[in-house]
Amino acid sequence: MQFTGSYVALITPFQADGKVDERAFQDLVAWQIAEGTQGLVPCGTTGESTTMSHDEHRRVIELCIEVAKGKAVVMAGTGSNSTSEAIELTLHAQKAGADAALVVVPYYNRPTQEGLYQHYKALHDATDLPLIIYNIPGRAGVDMSVETMARLAKLPRIAGVKDATADLARPVRTTLAIPAPFWQLSGEDITALPHRAQGGHGCISVTANIAPRDLADMHRAWDAGDVTTAARINERLAPVHDAMFCESSPGPVKYAASLLGRSAPGVRLPLVEISAASKTRVETAMRLAGLLN
Repeated sequence: MQFTGSYVALITPFQADGKVDERAFQDLVAWQIAEGTQGLVPCGTTGESTTMSHDEHRRVIELCIEVAKGKAVVMAGTGSNSTSEAIELTLHAQKAGADAALVVVPYYNRPTQEGLYQHYKALHDATDLPLIIYNIPGRAGVDMSVETMARLAKLPRIAGVKDATADLARPVRTTLAIPAPFWQLSGEDITALPHRAQGGHGCISVTANIAPRDLADMHRAWDAGDVTTAARINERLAPVHDAMFCESSPGPVKYAASLLGRSAPGVRLPLVEISAASKTRVETAMRLAGLLN
């Protein structure tokens, strides 16, 4: 299976009582598919997986798969800083029908490179899904080295990486260290196009929650060799990308989605709804990019 193009790090809409809004979530998934998004990533950081119960986590993945039904790749977020918990969540995603699992580097524990290797090897050996490493040092507190990634890539189901390091030398170094196919997806919207120029294959995007067609068009233009169109879309959306991180994600993107009628703006504690100044910044960026009338 190929992992390329525009993927969305799905938000999880909540009802006023704080429960998962299942209808809004499935409507969001259906809209993403209709707009051309190639891959769906439920229960990642943007989906507030760290505040979900295990039952909620499993249910959201199932809801996504129900709608996707082979129309788009479902890459379920199943990571944890507990190896046994990551295995349990990945086995559930496998049984539910996910196409792959996105597994974050264990956070807070700060494992060594050997610990990282053994974590992913244990997960690989216990499950059958293709595994995408999610390397995000800013949240996890540890950075998987290219050398460790190359060692893991020798295992048959370690399929690629979501790279949120913002290091644009990383995709080139990874390409040189790891034989193809090893899929490299950017985890940072503002550098997604330069990441592709350096050897990347796509992006797992926050902004795609509110601009799915634009981002699908950007990646398709790049794949078609139309760099001018891809660059034009990237430049138009750059202020939106920045606005999506004016406060802790997913606060800004959930507010943005609320302006489109796609989700309530609420997030779960310890996150809170974004400030009035941030709301103005988000709305202004969306209007300038043509996302709001």
